[in-house]
Amino acid sequence: MRKLSVLLLLFFLRPGFIFGQQDPLSSQYMFNLHYFNPGSSGISGMVCATALLRQQWMGFKGAPVTTLFTVNAPLRLFKSPGGVGLIVDNDKTGFDSDIRLGGTYSYHIDLGSGKLGVGIMLGMLNKSLNPSWQIPSGDAHTPPSGDPLIPESKESHIALDAGLGAFYSTVKYYAGLSVLHINQPEFKFTKGRPYMSRHYYAVAGYNLQMGNPAFELQPSVFAFSDGRVVQFTVNSLVRYNKKVWGGVSYRAGDALTGMIGAELYNGIRIGYSYDFILSDIRKNSSGSHEFMVNYCFDFSLGKSPVKYKSIRFL
Repeated sequence: MRKLSVLLLLFFLRPGFIFGQQDPLSSQYMFNLHYFNPGSSGISGMVCATALLRQQWMGFKGAPVTTLFTVNAPLRLFKSPGGVGLIVDNDKTGFDSDIRLGGTYSYHIDLGSGKLGVGIMLGMLNKSLNPSWQIPSGDAHTPPSGDPLIPESKESHIALDAGLGAFYSTVKYYAGLSVLHINQPEFKFTKGRPYMSRHYYAVAGYNLQMGNPAFELQPSVFAFSDGRVVQFTVNSLVRYNKKVWGGVSYRAGDALTGMIGAELYNGIRIGYSYDFILSDIRKNSSGSHEFMVNYCFDFSLGKSPVKYKSIRFL
């Protein structure tokens, strides 16, 4: 019998598995929009860094583990307003390990009461496979060498990766559209040539002041498609005194998520979310955990402002 990690790899490489998504999931997407949309680079006017650790489907052998880091900042290039950023992530599933390194640039345009960013992401994507096998004795089972698609030993390949995005932001609301892996990076393994399909993203959020001025309601929606299927996430956060927040979100057909967070005295924000799994995977998993750390500061001042008027945490 092949190890479960082999089965996980087959599922994750074939189109259509869990909404077809090959990019890592993130329940706290609203705190790291730069990861999904290069157009948001530097649009907050601040230097923002985010680190995230996601442990998905706890208790499920070979389940996905994602670590990522992003940073973006405003930058006037050739006297033109814009922003730059860096994205680094490592996504592991079974014996499949993907490392992504990308740089982003966004050109900013004043539009109405807000600002529009049109951006590009260029980088590399490294896919490594390190399979292990358990073959039962007997002639009825096919050895690894007899499978034309599954690798027998460790392989690693690098491919160019590119993406585009547009992001519009005001004090009260934001919206963005983006496409990642626009060139559909292909990995030339000894057996088979898996590739990253194009990923299309849409996001929108609003900041609603409640009757009590200390409370704000921040609903948002996040949509993904690989051109075959569509996945929606609807979220609602309540923020108190601009320092503490909590909320829930629903990822259609996948999970119900609860999240909490707080801003510390030094301006560092920490957040945690837990996914209550709704799919059949819940029979073998205790849920998914996600931890987030975010820090934004005004480069000219060298410190974080006391208050933020914008809903965005980039």
